[in-house]
Amino acid sequence: MIERNTKIEWEPSAKNQYLAVFTINFLGLACGMGLGWTSPSILVLTSDESPLPSGKITMEEASWITSLWSVGGLIGCMTFGFITSHFGRKWPLIFMIIPKTISWLLVLFAQNVYYLYISRIIFGIAVGGATMIVPLFVSEIANKRIRGALGATQILTVNFGTLLAFILGNSFDYYTTPTFLLILLFIFAISFAFFPESPTVLVRQNRIAEAEKSIKFYQSLREGDNQRLRLEINQLKSSLCLLTTEKCDENSFDWADLLTNPGRKALMIGATLAMLIKLNGSTTMLSYGAKIFKALGSAVSPNVSVIVVGVAQLLGTFVTINLVDRAGRRFLYIASTIGTALGLVTLGAFMVLKSWQYDVEFFNWIPIVSFSFIAFMASWALLGLPFVVISEIMPEKLKDFGATICQTLKWSLGFLIPKYFPILINLLGFHGTMFLFAFACLFGTVFVIVFLPETKGKSRDQITNLLR
Repeated sequence: MIERNTKIEWEPSAKNQYLAVFTINFLGLACGMGLGWTSPSILVLTSDESPLPSGKITMEEASWITSLWSVGGLIGCMTFGFITSHFGRKWPLIFMIIPKTISWLLVLFAQNVYYLYISRIIFGIAVGGATMIVPLFVSEIANKRIRGALGATQILTVNFGTLLAFILGNSFDYYTTPTFLLILLFIFAISFAFFPESPTVLVRQNRIAEAEKSIKFYQSLREGDNQRLRLEINQLKSSLCLLTTEKCDENSFDWADLLTNPGRKALMIGATLAMLIKLNGSTTMLSYGAKIFKALGSAVSPNVSVIVVGVAQLLGTFVTINLVDRAGRRFLYIASTIGTALGLVTLGAFMVLKSWQYDVEFFNWIPIVSFSFIAFMASWALLGLPFVVISEIMPEKLKDFGATICQTLKWSLGFLIPKYFPILINLLGFHGTMFLFAFACLFGTVFVIVFLPETKGKSRDQITNLLR
């Protein structure tokens, strides 16, 4: 009985972890709104009601607006990869409101399409940095029992932001979303400034006294919990190779680390999961959502159809949060890849029948149901878990380098696929493009079954051993 009570007493509280993640997810909300902004805005910008003084834009120009943010993301992940290695997590995240503010001011005061091109690149730089640093920060402050759920809230807020942008774009004018975002960014910067830096960063910088304060805050330790505090500090030092008295050269990145089994396998798994984010096609389809529904002849209006898809995507994220620390990462990935492939094949089959001049009037509900199912299933893991898993499996010395490589691959595909999506449709047809995305998803199923270890509830050392 005494032992049981002792265990309960030592179980750390996660209230400050939840509070920190709630605050940092204002950034995720802003990112999601920026992604969702394109769908209703492109519909307006390509119409005669375009708010640009220069007039409406072409579909070629719209494809640049949809894809250029990924060029910024590529720049941002490499730039902030260097910045976070030297300056930690907290202040680079706060600094990101500057480029985001500039990007939305450019949208508000745009005179022609070139303002929007520059805006999307600058927006992408900030998003690229945020999607790299936020998972690292969350994994470093979170208890292992809730690490997956806290990590998954990032995609929840991104998806909620996307849905909110769809709703605002449908219900209000072109200028409402940028104005709302400027207010949101200000709230984030003020709120997040009060939270301490990640203890991992502080230990790496040998700021032990500050690291102890950070651990006490995020673990909600009482003043007398010195034994628990020592244990946490020693575990961090051990993972960073800092327990020896001599200066630890091993703590810095070395190319030889990539030749070790854990390093090589972690990078291979991380790179594949990062590429699957874009290769499944769901994010690209959402970017062109209103245009796609207009072309497919859905039974519901284009903007309302996109809102329905946004709701489905958000519901899929709730599944992730509830199951990620129960069913595990592997189960969610297998279900997500198979389910997304099924939705893509169904949508592709509908378009085949339509292209063969079959009467599909009775089945006009299939596009919105299939598209919603794709978004729902992709959110289970393909969109929601990659950087949760990457931050877990990447060895400590490779964490910043590995995250940068994975983000670089993601952002490269994030530019290429949306930019050439209209060309793919012209070459392969809409149905052929859907089948291609489905093939990528099924490849992901096989890859996960063969290579991805289960990381649910495991410590850093246990995960490293699984990769040996």
